[in-house]
Amino acid sequence: MLTLQCPYCGIMADETELSPGGEAHLTRFGPGSGDDDFEGYLFLRENPRGVHFERWRHSYGCGKWFLAARDTTTMQVFGTYAAQTTEPPASIVDEIRGSKPGFSWRDLFKPA
Repeated sequence: MLTLQCPYCGIMADETELSPGGEAHLTRFGPGSGDDDFEGYLFLRENPRGVHFERWRHSYGCGKWFLAARDTTTMQVFGTYAAQTTEPPASIVDEIRGSKPGFSWRDLFKPA
């Protein structure tokens, strides 16, 4: 069972207390954007085997949204952090790189 620590209230919550919210760090396009941008936002999502960044809501706890980095094949959780963060904290990136040498994701991270 997946267990994540809510970065707001500090509770270790299993997946029955959480609600998934899809991929994290998406670029959302608003009114006036082109059809290609909107299509990309709606339909073209990452679905990697391995490290993935996700949105979660602590539904049966504090109710706040947060982000998590985890490996989809091993269920290893690298960490959780606030939803308002635009990119993962350096400590989580370092832990991922230590566990998965050569990791890169959508050019968000620069090679070390």
